[in-house]
Amino acid sequence: MLNYFMLFFLVGVTVCEEKRPNIVLVLTDDQDEILGGMTPMKNVRRFIGNEGVTFTNSYVSSPICCPSRASLLTGLYVHNHKTVNNSLTGGCYGDQWRNTLEKHTFATMLHDTGYETFYAGKYLNEYGAHSAGGPELVPPGWSEWHGLVGNSVYYNYTISNNGVPTHSTDQYLTDVIRDLAVSYIENQTESSPFLMVLAPPAPHQPFTPAPRHEGKFNNVSAVRHPNFNIAVEDKHWLLRMPPSPLPASLLPELDRAYRSRWEALLAVDELVADVIDTLETRGFMENTYVIYTSDNGYHIGQFSQVYDKRQPYESDIKVPLLIKGPGIKPNTTYSSPVLNIDIGPTIVQLAGLTPEKMDGRPISLEEDGSLERYMLVEYNGMGSTRTVDNTCPWKFDGDDLDECYPAYGCKCQDSRNNTFACVQHFAPRIHRKYCEFADQEKFVEFYDLISDPYELINDVNDIFPAVKHWYKLALTRLLGCVGANSCNDPFVL
Repeated sequence: MLNYFMLFFLVGVTVCEEKRPNIVLVLTDDQDEILGGMTPMKNVRRFIGNEGVTFTNSYVSSPICCPSRASLLTGLYVHNHKTVNNSLTGGCYGDQWRNTLEKHTFATMLHDTGYETFYAGKYLNEYGAHSAGGPELVPPGWSEWHGLVGNSVYYNYTISNNGVPTHSTDQYLTDVIRDLAVSYIENQTESSPFLMVLAPPAPHQPFTPAPRHEGKFNNVSAVRHPNFNIAVEDKHWLLRMPPSPLPASLLPELDRAYRSRWEALLAVDELVADVIDTLETRGFMENTYVIYTSDNGYHIGQFSQVYDKRQPYESDIKVPLLIKGPGIKPNTTYSSPVLNIDIGPTIVQLAGLTPEKMDGRPISLEEDGSLERYMLVEYNGMGSTRTVDNTCPWKFDGDDLDECYPAYGCKCQDSRNNTFACVQHFAPRIHRKYCEFADQEKFVEFYDLISDPYELINDVNDIFPAVKHWYKLALTRLLGCVGANSCNDPFVL
C-alpha cells in the first residue's frame, strides 16, 4: 500500500533560519464549503486565493467546534486528545486538556523558540468556565491573549484580555478582533517573528450580521442541492426521524439562516482585507504566511435536517482552506486531500521546527494527485434534557436526545448515540466514505463520492464483502492510530 505521506512535505518553500516567517491563521466558526460558504468572501478569494493556493479537498477530523479546534491546535485526532464534544465532561477545556494537551500546541512550540504569539476570538467552547479556571486563566503559549469566554456570540460577550475579563454589550465582536489584530501588527518590529490566530464568531448561530451588512443578501435562498429536504430512508435513525421531509412552513427559516450566515461573514471578509493591508503597509507581507480555514462545515436542509453540524456528510466536514506566503505559486488550486490535523504540523514546519508527536503531517504546497490517503472523522453525540421541548412528541429516553424544538418541527439535531466514526479514502479516481454508528442498529453507511457526490445512495449492502471488510479494518486501525505514520495510512506497520 502506497504511503500517502511519503513525500508529504513542504516542497518549494524554504524557511530561512536567520529570518523566520510570520504566520497568520484566520479560523472561522461553522463556515461550510459545500453550500457556497465562500461566495461572500471576495477579499479572501482575492487576497489569499488569487495570491496563493486553494485546497478543494480540505476536511476536519470532527464535525463540531471544540473537538475540531483541539485537533487543529494539537495536530491530534479526537481519540488521542480526547476532547470528544463541546461539554466540559466531554473534554472541552477539561482537566486533561488544561493539565496536559494545552501545553503541547503549535503555539507553545513557536513561543518557546522565540515567536511572539497573539490570539483573538473564540478558543474552545468551555474556555472561561469557573470550574475550568475562569477567564483569568491564560492558556500557555500566548504572549498576548484576547480569548472569548464561552461559545460564539456577536454582542454581549466577555473577552479575557490577558487574563482580565472585559464585558461588552454593544461592540460587534468581529470588528473588535479586527481592531486588535491591526493594532498588534502596527506595533510589531522585525526583531521577533510573530504568530497570530484570529478566530471570529461568524457564521456561527445566531448568524448576527454587522448592522452595515444587514439585508445585503435579501434575494438569496438556501442552495437546493439534490439532497435538500428529501425523504430519508437509508441514513441512520436520527435523520430518519420525522418530519422527513421538513414541512414547507420551515423552508423560509432555512433561507433566513442561509443569507444571515453570508451577511455575518462579510465582516470577516473585511477583517482579512484590513489585516493584509496592514501587513503590507508595515512591510511584513513578503515574509508572512496567511492561512484561512474553518473549524467545521454546516448543513441547512440536507437530508431533511434543519440547520446544524454534527453529521458525517460532506456539508458538515468539508471546509475552506486557502494559504498564501513566500514561495507559494499564486492562483493555484490543489485537490490533494488535507485534514485539519495537518495545520499544526504545517505551522510548526513553516517556523523552521520539526513537528513531533502529531498525527497530521505538514501540508504539501505542490500538487501531487497520485498520492493516497485515509482520513478519519470522529464524533461522540450529545444529549441534554434542557434542549428537548416538552411539547415535542419525543421523550428524553435512553437515546438522550438533543436540540429538539417545535420551531424546527421537533426535528432533533443530536443524541448520545449519534456517535460515529468514518474513514475517507482518497486515491486517483477514488473518494469513498465508510461510517459506523454506535447506535442500537449498529448502522453502517458507505458512499462512493465520485459517482454519488451528494451521498444519496448508501451502498453498504451492495458492495463486495471483501471491500466492506477492507474499510472496516482501515477504520479500526485508524481509531487506534498514534503518530503521523499510522494515522495517515492505517496499513503501515
